[in-house]
Amino acid sequence: MKLWRTILAAAVLSLAASTSAFAARTDLVIGIALEPPHLDPTAGAAAAIDEVLYANVFEGLTRIGPNGEVLPDLAESWTISDDGKVYTFKLHTGVKFHDGTDFDASDVKFSLDRARADNSVNAQKGLFAAIDTVEIVDPATVKVTLKNPQGSFLYNMGWGDAVIVAPETADTNKEKPIGTGPFKFQSWAKGSSITLVKSDNYWGTPASLDKAEFRIVPDAAAAVPALLSGDIQAFPFFDPDSVAQVKDDPRFKVVIGATEGETILSINNKKSPFDKLQVRQAISYALDRKAIIDGASAGLGVPIGSHMSPANKDYVDLTGRYPHDIAKAKELLKEAGLENGFKATLKLPPPAYARLGGEIIASQLRDVGIDLEIIPVEWAQWLDQVFTKKDYDLTIVSHTEPNDIDIYSRKDYYFNYDNPAFDKVIADLGVTSDEAKRKELLGQAQKILSDDAVVGFLFELPKVGVWDAKLQGLWENAPIQANDLTKVKWSE
Repeated sequence: MKLWRTILAAAVLSLAASTSAFAARTDLVIGIALEPPHLDPTAGAAAAIDEVLYANVFEGLTRIGPNGEVLPDLAESWTISDDGKVYTFKLHTGVKFHDGTDFDASDVKFSLDRARADNSVNAQKGLFAAIDTVEIVDPATVKVTLKNPQGSFLYNMGWGDAVIVAPETADTNKEKPIGTGPFKFQSWAKGSSITLVKSDNYWGTPASLDKAEFRIVPDAAAAVPALLSGDIQAFPFFDPDSVAQVKDDPRFKVVIGATEGETILSINNKKSPFDKLQVRQAISYALDRKAIIDGASAGLGVPIGSHMSPANKDYVDLTGRYPHDIAKAKELLKEAGLENGFKATLKLPPPAYARLGGEIIASQLRDVGIDLEIIPVEWAQWLDQVFTKKDYDLTIVSHTEPNDIDIYSRKDYYFNYDNPAFDKVIADLGVTSDEAKRKELLGQAQKILSDDAVVGFLFELPKVGVWDAKLQGLWENAPIQANDLTKVKWSE
């Protein structure tokens, strides 16, 4: 009898071990190229902040879904007044921040008032410019009154810059982010990784993952061995030039999607000689976009002629406005009194599309007499020198914020562009909710930017994702800057 019991017990243990071996794993290591400068989405322009925290740690009244749609988030529903100016949000109840404190209407009022305050450091302060007042109706209801109707208001409230934070922890979110999302912050090993863990008191559908580590891998060449070894299981934004090394390996999925990343040769419009229209147009004619796309995005980028994604329903194809024409470029430089060319600098941030594209563009501009000195800069230097201080001639960057054509109307923006006609179109757009009229205005805005050659429009950044074939739920496209883990799980 004792022998039979021993055999039975051993069989049960063996079965348990076998079942456990085939159970779906609940941890994930994600590779990201850029380390965030800090961890507060409401106080920084760097896309890397949202790539770690959006929808995972922090949530807004609304959120943007995987196909760019507006979805309810902390607001379970809302009503809009007949004049389009008053939005009444009904909030979810029973929601807690990760430090255990309750979320209610006062947190919404604090967050929106803070974002639009005179001393706000929000990188997208314009998202909140239409707000006139924010009123607490009751703990679960907030009324937001706009100065004028704004067709994009619900979409704007879904940006990472519009997430809801608590007054008690707002000032410390840069180092220790406290949100309401399905994951809470665990640790940040500077220069190495950021780790999130599942929140036990999440108000919504719990995450399937117990732990997610965002591993910082700035060297694109290191991504492939990290995948092959299993150290990292997913690169949602993978180097296009490395795809060939993994695309035929059945252990991985290679997913090519679309982004909102207008990749541009940014120009300082107030700095001589770039303040001359002929010079900017000459640069546009000098650009061979096919060669740039082939070299900087492995041929996967989609050419653009203005600041809008080809995937956008309001996109106007202006790619034929400046065909590659060296003779035309030289003619325009001669008109500008620069027939002998000139020298300038090109500051390049770390992403491969910038560093690779910069070499190609420098060669192309040299063919028309523009001699560029290439200056590599780290991301923090780029944000300081180029974006903030406007200390640059030319630079290359992907603007991955969604529906952001209005940035060209901002007087303190780093392009230093000023056109009253464009500003009026954007102002009219801001008070227009009719979809047909908005489409017309957006078309006008795209054409003005193209005619003014404000920047060199290059291509829409492709979203190249590579991850373990057993991993489910990562986004195929990137309508916003995010690595949303709320639906991510391993198949058994």
